Amino acid sequence: GTRSGSRGMSVYEKTFTLKDEDHTMGNAVRYMLNKNPQVSLAGYSVPHPMEKSVNVRVQTTGEVTATAAMRDALLDIISVCDHVHDTFDTAVADFKAKQPAPMDADSK
Repeated sequence: GTRSGSRGMSVYEKTFTLKDEDHTMGNAVRYMLNKNPQVSLAGYSVPHPMEKSVNVRVQTTGEVTATAAMRDALLDIISVCDHVHDTFDTAVADFKAKQPAPMDADSK
């Protein structure tokens, strides 16, 4: 079939509003979206500095929907955060294991 106007393309082009978020999440989502070769355009804007929300614009090549691309980007962010968390916990545990045992003041 043929696509008529922007209505037929709407599943491939979408703007998502992330409530209670700022540039930190907006930039992370934009970065992950732009790493996806099936995303042709991804960007974000903060409507107003006093308003805690971010608008993320996604346009795909037509191979996946904008919603699917957004979901994948958010899952990628979760994976990165989990990895950073695990790596940090491991580093803290390794550091603590290498510390000499504390001197017990009561052992005199």
